[in-house]
Amino acid sequence: MVALNFRSKEPIYVQIMNQIQERLASGELEPGQQLPTVRRLAAELGVNFNTVARAYRLLDQQGVISTQHGRGTYALARRSAARPRRAQLERLAQGFAREAERLGFRPEQVAETIGYVLEEWDQRGRVVT
Repeated sequence: MVALNFRSKEPIYVQIMNQIQERLASGELEPGQQLPTVRRLAAELGVNFNTVARAYRLLDQQGVISTQHGRGTYALARRSAARPRRAQLERLAQGFAREAERLGFRPEQVAETIGYVLEEWDQRGRVVT
């Protein structure tokens, strides 16, 4: 169900959340479908129970899943595939901004560079490397 990258800078609970959201947005995970229990998923992934519990709790708060005590955890109906995609894009941008800050760049330097890259992408129809 979930494939983790233990070398990623992205926290494990965020990876779990992202993959559940992506599976729901793609239709691979259907609304109403039951997810594995926290304990079962933690055992399958080889991670701490609390890591999976945190991911499920946050997804429940976001309205992506519903945890019903004694009954299980279920995917909720897709309101819009754009919401998880937008959240994913924001997480990418935040990670990029953190890394740029760590490297000592100022926000205006980053904005100028991103503007240039986006212009090139728009003109050429692809990101130039």
